[in-house]
Amino acid sequence: MEFSAEQIAGILNGEIQGNPKVIVNDLSKIEEGRAGTLSFLSNPKYEEYIYQTEASICIVNKTFKPQKSIPSDLTLIKVDDAYACFGKLLELYNQMYQKETGIEEPSFISDEATIGENCHVGAFSYISKNAIIEDNVTIYPNTYIGENVTIKSGTKIYPNVTVYHDCKVGQNCIIHSGAVIGSDGFGFAPNEKGEFQKIPQIGNVLIEDNVEIGSNVSIDRATMGSTFIRKGVKIDNLCQIAHNVDVDENSAMAAQVGIAGSSKIGKNVLIGGQAGISGHLKIADQTKIVAQSGIPSTVKKAQTLMGTPGIPIDDFKKSYFGFRKLPYLLKKVQELEQRIESLTK
Repeated sequence: MEFSAEQIAGILNGEIQGNPKVIVNDLSKIEEGRAGTLSFLSNPKYEEYIYQTEASICIVNKTFKPQKSIPSDLTLIKVDDAYACFGKLLELYNQMYQKETGIEEPSFISDEATIGENCHVGAFSYISKNAIIEDNVTIYPNTYIGENVTIKSGTKIYPNVTVYHDCKVGQNCIIHSGAVIGSDGFGFAPNEKGEFQKIPQIGNVLIEDNVEIGSNVSIDRATMGSTFIRKGVKIDNLCQIAHNVDVDENSAMAAQVGIAGSSKIGKNVLIGGQAGISGHLKIADQTKIVAQSGIPSTVKKAQTLMGTPGIPIDDFKKSYFGFRKLPYLLKKVQELEQRIESLTK
């Protein structure tokens, strides 16, 4: 599909500098720009590329003032926020490649399941009884939807996802390949012989609207009640969310984060990759946890934490500076011991 600079500027409410009739039919990074493509510049770090790019159109901030001559065949579209506007175009571009509606064969859909309008169900998918799939849902191949599951409108589920019985997924969510929603929580109790006895996990997982869940994420069902993933939460690949965890609105976590059972994560919390959070604690709204940190106790007020156990980041930096000097300090201690010994003799 082709778009002119004039059309793009109309979508973005931008100002054209150059040829309004120039046509593009693809997107490119500014450092890899080629004729017929649309690119953008928002980070000054990449400004040098705009003076040599072969892209036909480039979206820039209104504050952008070229320090050199830009290519004569490059048309600029000036907007308030180049990054946000390019993201809007990426979404439009992505919508061009949406799956067709309909049910592919072979697949199994229970007679007691409900499938809404304009849905797509990929081949080899299994939809159990009493499942409710609302309008405009896309389910890619090899997906399992358990009994009494609800998938609300506009949600997209990629291949090889498993949603266990009784779980609920909100509107406009994205669940990537390999994710498992509603597997049993890690509940075991040792008996008098020291053998582990499984505790039945009879709760579910409730995912609210506009949540995105990365590939190979596991979200355990609650022992009783629900594990909650609230509105707007973003979970990267390979994360583990244990039973009865509650992740509040608009929080985000990077890959390989692990959250132990019954912990409560506040609103707008940011968690770096490979961080671990112990069970039965609370993390205050707006808290930031640096990658590979360990949080063993409740965080009562918003702060940036780093290290294991996590401490305020400025304290961690001071401690680390001292840690780096340990070899020097140990050497000094040894020298002082030798001097004391010689003086004693």
